[in-house]
Amino acid sequence: MDKILEAVVMSSYPNNVKQGLVRRVIEAAKQPMDSEQCWSMLELSTKLYLTGDTKYKREIGKEVLEVYGHYHPEEFEEFFNVRFLLSLLQEGYGPLGKRSHYILDYIQLGLQFVLESPSANSIFSLLRIEVLRKVCERPSPKQCAKISKLLTQHPQCVPTGKHQVLFCQQLIRCIGQFQCISEGEEDIMEFLEQVNKVSGLLQRIWRTQTSAILPSLKELFTIISSTEEQEVPSNALASVVQFVPLELMDGVIRNLTNDDSITDVQMMTAIGRMIDWVSWPLGKNIDKWIIALLKGLAAVKKFSILIEVTLSKIEKVFSKLLYPIVREGALSVLQYMLLSFQHSHEAFHLLLPHIPRLVASLKKEDSNSATTSLEQLAELIHCMFFRFSGFPDLYEPVLEAVKALPIPNEDRIKHLLGQNAWTSQKNELACFYPRLASKSETGKIGLINLGNTCYMNSIIQSLFMASDFRHSVLNLTEGNSQPLMTKLQWLFAFLEHSQRPAISPESFLSASWPPWFTPGAQQDCSEYLKYLLDRLHEEEKTGKRIYQKLKESSLMSQAVEHHYLNKTLIEKMFGGKMMTKIRCLKCLNVSSREEVFTDLSLAFPPPDRHVHGSPSVLPVEEIGPQFTEPPENLSQLTGSPWIQRKAPMAGDPAAPPVPVETLGFQEPGEAANPLSGNAIGVDAAKDPLLASGEQARAPKDSRSVPDLINYFLSPERLTAENKYHCEKCASLQDAEKVAELTEGPHYLILTLLRFSFDPQTMKRKKILDNVSIPVVLKLPILVAPEETEEVCRRGKDRAAPGSGFMSVVYDLCSVVVHSGISSESGHYYCYSRECTDTLPHEQPRDRAPKLASDKQLDFEIQWYLFNDTRVSFSSFESVSNVTSFFPKDTAYVLFYRQRPGRQSCLLHEALAEAGRLHGEPSLHKDLMEAISKDNILYLQEQEKEARNRAAYISALPKSPLWWRDFDRDKDDDSSSGGCSPAAGGGGSGSFHGLVF
Repeated sequence: MDKILEAVVMSSYPNNVKQGLVRRVIEAAKQPMDSEQCWSMLELSTKLYLTGDTKYKREIGKEVLEVYGHYHPEEFEEFFNVRFLLSLLQEGYGPLGKRSHYILDYIQLGLQFVLESPSANSIFSLLRIEVLRKVCERPSPKQCAKISKLLTQHPQCVPTGKHQVLFCQQLIRCIGQFQCISEGEEDIMEFLEQVNKVSGLLQRIWRTQTSAILPSLKELFTIISSTEEQEVPSNALASVVQFVPLELMDGVIRNLTNDDSITDVQMMTAIGRMIDWVSWPLGKNIDKWIIALLKGLAAVKKFSILIEVTLSKIEKVFSKLLYPIVREGALSVLQYMLLSFQHSHEAFHLLLPHIPRLVASLKKEDSNSATTSLEQLAELIHCMFFRFSGFPDLYEPVLEAVKALPIPNEDRIKHLLGQNAWTSQKNELACFYPRLASKSETGKIGLINLGNTCYMNSIIQSLFMASDFRHSVLNLTEGNSQPLMTKLQWLFAFLEHSQRPAISPESFLSASWPPWFTPGAQQDCSEYLKYLLDRLHEEEKTGKRIYQKLKESSLMSQAVEHHYLNKTLIEKMFGGKMMTKIRCLKCLNVSSREEVFTDLSLAFPPPDRHVHGSPSVLPVEEIGPQFTEPPENLSQLTGSPWIQRKAPMAGDPAAPPVPVETLGFQEPGEAANPLSGNAIGVDAAKDPLLASGEQARAPKDSRSVPDLINYFLSPERLTAENKYHCEKCASLQDAEKVAELTEGPHYLILTLLRFSFDPQTMKRKKILDNVSIPVVLKLPILVAPEETEEVCRRGKDRAAPGSGFMSVVYDLCSVVVHSGISSESGHYYCYSRECTDTLPHEQPRDRAPKLASDKQLDFEIQWYLFNDTRVSFSSFESVSNVTSFFPKDTAYVLFYRQRPGRQSCLLHEALAEAGRLHGEPSLHKDLMEAISKDNILYLQEQEKEARNRAAYISALPKSPLWWRDFDRDKDDDSSSGGCSPAAGGGGSGSFHGLVF
């Protein structure tokens, strides 16, 4: 019968004819027959099953085996013996030998017919040893799946005792070598099914033998932490972790993170490879294990590992949000990585270029998964905005992408940041501040934040960018008896000449620290600036008193005497004068008092207060990039409101207030001020900027810096409880108080009083009103009568005959921005540019300047954004729009530099002369040597760090190019082309971006 069956199978008859003949043979096999015939048929069916070159032959072999197993059990048991099975497993079958792929299927098929036989236990014992040997040979995923299927169906064949632990460990080693070569979706699905069968077997073993779990996990960690040069372990290992009971997590993580035998490099390699497991589809709890290990490392303060791994892997995790099948786990890991990485903006900034594309892709997908992920991603982004403010140029595209998504409230943001931080002790992360491999492309140097010291950093950078002040500080000689100024000189010198990307202002901080400031707490940068300038001023004044005593003993030369008799440097650079006048409204007596100032604190007018123009005096103006010519008709100029004006008679209305006017911010439909053009000395017909109507206009209800200055200079009525005690009347009287600027500082510092005390909350609240900032500002300065003739003769400013006002032009230099809603919190950063005189040195002094380069001065001088260690190029457009994009980021302190004019001509000429004679300031020997030594030290540090990082980075597992995920999704409409094997498959839900 075996000959007949073999002839039928090997014949060239059609399959349907063969099938009929085979049926008859199989039916005959159900009848009793002798043992020899049974053996012949079993040998033939075994041959067909194991060596058949078609599926049809193997199916026939299987059918015959099953018939003989059912109807001839004794012969089958005799045939299916231990020796035969051992030969199959060790030597293979027939000409294919060990290459036969169906031996395990054959054994599984035959086992069901010998389970009750006397030889069953011997067969089980053999298989326990042989399956262990098989997995030690590292079979393919397909063969491993067959072993798993065999052992799942016949658990009696699973190795026992110590062999069981070894079997689990070796099975994990097999999984670690699994690779899916094909990118076809069917092949990937088959691969996933195979892996799930193998990991499912481990799960069954662990359920019955929990003692095998920890040795298995130890083997798993050994595989993923290996730093030897070899193939990267397969992400299929993720399928193993999902079956580890979560109740074991705490103990396992605690043992790992406290094991001194595990090196940092091994730990970093392991966690890096675990993070790659977010690519594994359909895995459960993988994200929980990754996050648990990250938290465990934070608990034992392994911050260097966390930083390296986060920076190297966060972009890959982010890219997996494109794929719905792994999105949930990837988002969980991403959230923890970002929310815990709070010492530096580096991790978040790596994602900025990719966020808009991902958001667009998720919106296009329009699924429940995408919608939920978008909302969670937006919440995460706003947390990062809150934690790392001060990067408006980088954040604008991201803000635009997420503007339609919900914004979390501040309490929610603080809760998320608070519960995910690696440590509550900020000083523990001080040495891990962002690594900056090289100096900023701007050539400028940043300042390290020493723990909420951004208020100081922004002020120092603003002072440094005040070039006249910087040059004066750098030109100071040794032994100037000004210790704080000397420290500032050293700090400026390092900012000018260091090779470091950022330097630490620690020494200057300790020297300039206001004693009432709380260490580590956010402070008011305006308060710090006032204290600093006052300290520097008083220090120099002390030096002058020392000089006076030396002079009395005649120990000082005339040259030194002349130097010390001048104003202090702070007075020269930042000092201005203001006259405060109070007029009694009964007797019209005016009392006045002149005082000096280094900054003007500008309050916000009440919401219902509108400032209107009046032709009485020169208003504060915002002007375009033109330089105004002196007026030909001096009668256009106006005088003081209280001089050259007829005193009102009793019963007359009070004197008109100081008028205010802002060019370019006139309300639509409002009557133009008849003197507004004359007030600034600009003929609209001659000025193309005005004639074309291109001058900037603010929104109707917005404030501008000129508005605030005009409010500051406008008269104030003193009535009711605030009456003035008139000496002439010898009683309390209604009065009018007005402030007039009598001397404009070289650098005008304006502080916008944004913080006010709220009696309801008992806290200082912030006024978030947007204030438009003019790049050029005109300030009215009161001119004394004896100065008027000289002013008119020089022709550099406008003044009235007698006593009146003149306009002084100021250029914007720096803007310190506060980000946040309270003075006790938030962040400071600043925009700055270098303003210098554009006046040619050879220009005659008796001619009015006509600067063709003023437009360049105003708009083309490069702006920089200083945000602690980061320095980047910026623009005035960014300065102007920052509050529009980020409502909590508001201008707080402004620095303006005075253009050359009558008031400042001597100082400007002295500075210009010093610049021509000396060029850049030359530093004294000790300072130059200190900078040179530090630059050499920095190069040595860089070399050492490069070696250390090379050791770390080489340990990180190699990953496929993660950015392929973004590029593939960039334009879904064109995905039908391309050269990849998977071209045309696509969409964000495809498997092709997953890493196996």
